[in-house]
Amino acid sequence: MNIQIYSGKKNFDTQKAERYFKERRIPFQSLDLKKHKLGEREIQLMIRNIGTENLLDRENTKVKEHPACYYDRAELLIPAIQENPWLLKTPLVRNGNKITAGYQPAVWETWE
Repeated sequence: MNIQIYSGKKNFDTQKAERYFKERRIPFQSLDLKKHKLGEREIQLMIRNIGTENLLDRENTKVKEHPACYYDRAELLIPAIQENPWLLKTPLVRNGNKITAGYQPAVWETWE
């Protein structure tokens, strides 16, 4: 398993995700979205796995004020996410081509 955890800032769900993998002695790599710029193919993979409706943190008031919150087409969403990674629901946990948004231990248990 090659786990990568993308996060913008250390929020509670990101800390829980990191703890989940540490407790199971599963090595992971933490990637700060402020330093690690997402490429177009990475974002397309996220959209395919998670869907445009679940990719953005639509609970956040700052995100709701951004026009990208109302985009439903990938060609509009990708440049918006590249410029504003804080729009994403974090943590984004990636294992190869599998990706989850938010804290989802039930899904991670199924990863081999």
